[in-house]
Amino acid sequence: MKEATGELNMTVVTVVAIAAVAAFFYAFVWPAIKNNIARNTHCANAICDSACTNSSQAVCDCTYVDENGSANPVKCNTQNASTVK
Repeated sequence: MKEATGELNMTVVTVVAIAAVAAFFYAFVWPAIKNNIARNTHCANAICDSACTNSSQAVCDCTYVDENGSANPVKCNTQNASTVK
């Protein structure tokens, strides 16, 4: 019986450890990944002026139009920015 209790304790410890790692991932890592994907998508669809994309700046102020038709500002890396369309 003592051996079965020890195995149950290790199972509980393992489940709690996996739950802690999953909670950390969803609380801290996933929001950063999600925001990065959204920003890259917005920058891929963003409209930037040609002075920004031809300059040596690392970051440009651009605008993108969302699905509702409203223009929103976004900061994009110059390699991800597209010129005026």
